[in-house]
Amino acid sequence: MRTYKLTIAYDGTRYQGWQRQSNTENTIQGILEDAVMKETGRRTEVNGSGRTDAGVHARGQTASIVLPGKILSEEFTARLNERLPADIRVLQTELVKNGFHARKSAVGKVYEYHIDTGDRPDVFTRRFSFHFPRRLDLEAMREAAGYLTGTREYAGYTDKKDEKSTRRTIYDIMISGQGSSVVIEYDGTGFLYHMVRILTGTLLETGAGERKPEDAAAALRTKNRQQAGFLAPAQGLFLREVRYN
Repeated sequence: MRTYKLTIAYDGTRYQGWQRQSNTENTIQGILEDAVMKETGRRTEVNGSGRTDAGVHARGQTASIVLPGKILSEEFTARLNERLPADIRVLQTELVKNGFHARKSAVGKVYEYHIDTGDRPDVFTRRFSFHFPRRLDLEAMREAAGYLTGTREYAGYTDKKDEKSTRRTIYDIMISGQGSSVVIEYDGTGFLYHMVRILTGTLLETGAGERKPEDAAAALRTKNRQQAGFLAPAQGLFLREVRYN
């Protein structure tokens, strides 16, 4: 048996997230597993690096599969893509060491959140950005981001109350803007359920003048979700990269 790493991009707009579900066939994992089964004749589990919510996109999601024998990676990638819808693409298939697992072996992730601050939603990016027609103070947002980086307990920045551990490390939060486009990049060891979207809502409220930069620390200190910002919509979020040693 041999282990392969898949790198995958998808437009999550019309899907119910990454994870296979019993009540729908409309998930990224389920569709990939169906394509692999049709190609190999074997029912094979496609283990992703983590779950993305309904409507969230990916430029560099990773997954691992175990198959008997050696495959020609480029040909296998091309044949899989012929079986996949146009909004899901396998970018690369790599042979890796046995024991590799896309989720368990990951050491870091990078997410991007895209915001459109124009008066009206941009025709061409409306499916891939959150329309937030407010003037944003990017320097205030960067100051708030400084309170949110480091190794901390992020219980106040998740909507899942039974997480086994809420301790995570965020290496950096980078905020850039050009015209009506604002992008927030999150680089960390891993992120809790809804964590990036709640962090984004907190930073947007700061940029809009609804909270002070130092208020971002309150939810960390109290572990109280109510002291963090709103849950930013899914369509602005991209999983850009998963890191491995």
